[in-house]
Amino acid sequence: MKREMRVTFFLLLGFVVSACAADGPPAESMLGEIQWPPIDYKHTVSTTAIRQYWNCTRPEPDLMRLDGMAANLWNGQPIKFLEWELVGVNAEGRTVSNTKVASKTIQLFTNQYTKFQIDLRMTGGEARFDLYYYYQFYDRGHGTMEASLDWDGPVLFAQQNQRSFVLDACSETQHLVR
Repeated sequence: MKREMRVTFFLLLGFVVSACAADGPPAESMLGEIQWPPIDYKHTVSTTAIRQYWNCTRPEPDLMRLDGMAANLWNGQPIKFLEWELVGVNAEGRTVSNTKVASKTIQLFTNQYTKFQIDLRMTGGEARFDLYYYYQFYDRGHGTMEASLDWDGPVLFAQQNQRSFVLDACSETQHLVR
């Protein structure tokens, strides 16, 4: 009986140790690896789920580039399927150019970040640039689990699609890091 218990104990111990050594998220996505808060960005906005930082530059006369990062700083629920859309708007408020990019990271867990770059070819009529961002996030306000067990099996919660925008994202006077 003692021998069986020892074998079971060592098998369980080996399983636990091997589970701890399994690959997790890449180290470069953890917030502990970067200067926080980041000092290289001029603009910032946040929602209850994510915080974003970015810079707007014009590497070419007809190109607007938005380089940035988004981070899940405090939520236990992952941010999923994050996408950005940069829209060039003329003086009358009409869209004259736009482009969309998706995050390379499918899920942002707590204390993780992802970087993004948006290149928008301008048509020449842009008066401002608006930034739209979309993601899936579930939050009941209590940091609940994504799925829980019920008598009949797992209960999966629907992920709510979130849509937000930043009016005049490249403004010299708005959305500035303070």
